[in-house]
Amino acid sequence: MKFNTTLTSIKLLESMYHKFKTNTADNNMTLQRLINRSVHLYVHDAAFRDKITSTKTLTVSGSGF
Repeated sequence: MKFNTTLTSIKLLESMYHKFKTNTADNNMTLQRLINRSVHLYVHDAAFRDKITSTKTLTVSGSGF
């Protein structure tokens, strides 16, 4: 089965990416899967969207994260 995909370029906070890799070392979760599932939930689940929208703890001085 073939799916249409879009190639994007994103910047990740290095420390968060390393934590993600450490937490997923023993399972099959990939960044690709996480992003696709997160976007799906963001589009279809208002509570998830509100939680993501209201999260402010990743703000880095001078950035838009």
